Amino acid sequence: MITRSQLRVKRYFDFFLALFLLPILILPIVIFIIITSVDTNQWGVFSQLRVGQHAKLFRIYKLRTLKNEQHRLGHLEKSATSVGKFLRKTKLDELPQLFNVLIGDMSFVGPRPDLQGFADKLEGEDRIILKVKPGITGTATLKYKDEERVLERQKDPEHYNRTVIWVDKVKINKKYVQNYSFYLDLKLILKSILNK
Repeated sequence: MITRSQLRVKRYFDFFLALFLLPILILPIVIFIIITSVDTNQWGVFSQLRVGQHAKLFRIYKLRTLKNEQHRLGHLEKSATSVGKFLRKTKLDELPQLFNVLIGDMSFVGPRPDLQGFADKLEGEDRIILKVKPGITGTATLKYKDEERVLERQKDPEHYNRTVIWVDKVKINKKYVQNYSFYLDLKLILKSILNK
């Protein structure tokens, strides 16, 4: 089980890595914001409330990839612009989350931050997932990197997500918290970079 000292080390690592990456990535992020603003005819940064550590809500930031925000689960690819599809496929739409990591809402590694109605509704032992900050990448994220395509093939994407994918993600994320190590985080970051 992850300890308080491990959580502190994890936070220090996140903060200093984000601080190191920010000067390198700030220009690409600004350029992408301009491109997505033109591409979607809206402000190029999308923000949304998500469930964070200890079930506290925070505002996540992403590059805007959809033509409009009115879309149904399992149809995100169809709602995305051509530029948006590229950004989603390469995960570049998540670059602004560097700011979420810097200010302490997120970690580089952890369970993906969910909308209300999922992580905040966890009960019993499953709530150990909420001990850690949500992450940009993680074990479940890597396993379900093609989640949108999987959902598109389902007759009822919402039902499939709640009864199959979400249930599996809870098991995976519990195992991550229960078997946490700094080395595991480094391994998952490297695996995420190589999988892009």
